Amino acid sequence: MATKVISEIVARLSEHTSRGLAAALSAAISESALPEGTLLPPIRAVAEELGLSPSTVSVAWKLLARAGAIRSDGRRGTVVMARKEPGPRRYRRALERSTAFGLDLSTGVPDPMLLPDLTLALKNLHRAGTPSSYLENPIIPSLVEVLRDDWPYDAEEFVIVDGAMDALDQIASHLLRYGDSVVVENPSFPPLLDLLDALGIQTIGVDVDSEGLVVAQLEEVMSLRPKAVFLQPRAHNPVGISMSKKRARVLAALLRGTGVFVIEDDSAGAIASSSPISLGTWLADQTVHVRSFSKSHGPDLRLAAMSGPQLIMEGLRERRLLGQGWTSRLLQSVLLDLLTREKSRGQIARAREVYSERRAIVTGELARLGCATVGDDGLNLWLPVRDETASLLYLAHRGIVAAAGSPFGTRNGGGAHLRITVGLVVDDFERITSELAHASKIASAVGPR
Repeated sequence: MATKVISEIVARLSEHTSRGLAAALSAAISESALPEGTLLPPIRAVAEELGLSPSTVSVAWKLLARAGAIRSDGRRGTVVMARKEPGPRRYRRALERSTAFGLDLSTGVPDPMLLPDLTLALKNLHRAGTPSSYLENPIIPSLVEVLRDDWPYDAEEFVIVDGAMDALDQIASHLLRYGDSVVVENPSFPPLLDLLDALGIQTIGVDVDSEGLVVAQLEEVMSLRPKAVFLQPRAHNPVGISMSKKRARVLAALLRGTGVFVIEDDSAGAIASSSPISLGTWLADQTVHVRSFSKSHGPDLRLAAMSGPQLIMEGLRERRLLGQGWTSRLLQSVLLDLLTREKSRGQIARAREVYSERRAIVTGELARLGCATVGDDGLNLWLPVRDETASLLYLAHRGIVAAAGSPFGTRNGGGAHLRITVGLVVDDFERITSELAHASKIASAVGPR
């Protein structure tokens, strides 16, 4: 078996480094060449066979162990673990339900009644030019001009992609390598955590408070040499906080000159009640800023814009040529119409006001009932509870579904929570907030998990 392990590694080894070795063994495991339970040879034996130092092999094994690909069983040696199921595991857990409910507050999606009317924008598509070549400009220049007018900093280059998760996937795949470590917020967005897991990226959770990422914690984990910091600058999902300008300035000062990339996901976009903000104001050469138009202008448009340094944006454009090439200019034309048409702009402004009003009513009622929450922006509310499972069961019995908080967590501690999409609470505020307040105080008979 030791000979087979070495031969499978050699067949996939393209770089004689710890990461190259980790990638080769990971590939052999992913391709089922080395099944679960396979016993790996001792580190010194692997080093000798491959002409590497024992320390190089040791580092590779540590990377794979942190990723859950292998496990040391002490005297029994190191064995291959079962392959992780691909796909959005945390996201599925957050939205898990077994039946239909009268009021679904688990999804994080916008109210369809508050999306702008697409009728006029679609009627104008007959005037959109159809490209005659695959090599034409992948982004409509006039759309870039409109984006710049409302962008939080003077960005070098823009790229239009197929939604925020497409942007994060493209960025992470382009800038990060297997085994890299990155800082993520605690709590964070489950699909992002699933994506980083799938890429073999290690996450370091840093708490957020009412102003954004906690500076002292970020400063402490910088010794772990993260390659990037992922953050949501406003209307944080699930907490609902927006980063203050003061906090952004301090974070930028801490990260300046470190070479650490700042990757910002402004998923709420135009429906956020706070002003656009970005560390790019101070760190334009290290920042990639993503703004989604799904929650503001329509999920099915599948559109997001991202900005960053010219070299990174050029690399992303080149990478996209291996796949979708560009995002439909027809959809870009629809977005441009919605961003410039006075009626559409008014509809977005109205939606922003309504979401803010709904959130204020719910949080105000919860406060009156003794339930303290943080954050005052966006579609979602982070509700502290005594027992997550008991709270979910109680709400389900009352015809309300919420999202479990545990899939959003990136570090231990912080207590149990539920994510509540308050943007979808349209009426019956007193009853709903009463149920939420009651659910937050319930504990199961066996105690919190």
